[in-house]
Amino acid sequence: MGMKLIRYHHELPVFKQSMEVANLVFELTKSFPREEMYSLTDQVRRSSRSVSAIVSEAWRRRKYKWVFVNKLNEAEGEAAETQTWLMHAVSCGYLSPERARPIHALLDEILAELTALGNKPDRWILKKTLE
Repeated sequence: MGMKLIRYHHELPVFKQSMEVANLVFELTKSFPREEMYSLTDQVRRSSRSVSAIVSEAWRRRKYKWVFVNKLNEAEGEAAETQTWLMHAVSCGYLSPERARPIHALLDEILAELTALGNKPDRWILKKTLE
């Protein structure tokens, strides 16, 4: 049996995982100190939410391979940035390593999936039609 046809960005496993990460980050950052509201809290929430947003944008721009791959690469950057902000949260003592580890691992999975999509974009690129 073949793979299920994916028609919408929200059907992509990597999109679903990135939404999960954004929700986990939102919940975790509720306990961050108030003085971090406009720095660490804002940054990690923004980067975590950007992953799914950029995957959505990449999906809608798959008419052109280089644009699709570039957007996937941008999403990779946001995922890695989220990992870095979580590492800062751990080093500042706002987040325990035990609570950060599963999110960091999920982001590693997301990074691997984004890399795989970007390395083999042809199966996702929209075929041009003649007018």
